Amino acid sequence: MSANATPPRPDHGDGGQHGVDITRLIAGAVVIVVFSMVALVALPYWLTAPAAEAPAFPKPYSAQQLAGRQVYIANGCVYCHSQQPRDPSLGPDQARGWGRPSVPGDYRYDTPHLLGTMRTGPDLFNIAVRQPSRDWHLGHLYQPRAYLAGSIMPAYPYLFETRRGLAQPGEVVVSLPQGIVEPGVRVVAKPEAVALVEYLLSLDHSYPVTGTATAGGAR
Repeated sequence: MSANATPPRPDHGDGGQHGVDITRLIAGAVVIVVFSMVALVALPYWLTAPAAEAPAFPKPYSAQQLAGRQVYIANGCVYCHSQQPRDPSLGPDQARGWGRPSVPGDYRYDTPHLLGTMRTGPDLFNIAVRQPSRDWHLGHLYQPRAYLAGSIMPAYPYLFETRRGLAQPGEVVVSLPQGIVEPGVRVVAKPEAVALVEYLLSLDHSYPVTGTATAGGAR
């Protein structure tokens, strides 16, 4: 071969194949995106669509209950308590007295949702049914072990004031078992404690659930 021979030019004959590969890549990406949207958005919406309209209950929270809900969040109650009883096929929640399995319509007015992921303490989905006493809840917040000897729940004394003398008009005095405070000392609930208890007393999901609220769940 002569030293002055012209080197062969590169073959660009695969340009069409390269274009086809790009087209296939784009088409595959579109298919993946569409499939993801159907699986993660459209399908869950379709499955829960019957629950979009809330039943006659639950009712919207009052301003005081909403304030108590914020106290619930601020004190980390959601880290130890759930609000989502399971179906009997998944656990003995109903046998424990925690109520029927929850359905999407139960959380119509919950923003953010406080479903919880731990059960260091009992589920509170129906705590107002199990324990409807306002005095009990206030005293339990002040000193849980005065009501349940083996309780590991922390006390919340900073939600209360202790002092001697008569309570002022409008103040909520906590009725405690004997021996919890010294004679003559009164425990007065702060507004935060009162609001928190009002929120707990709103957690009553014992109302019947119709087919439109179950999305295929319990009736």
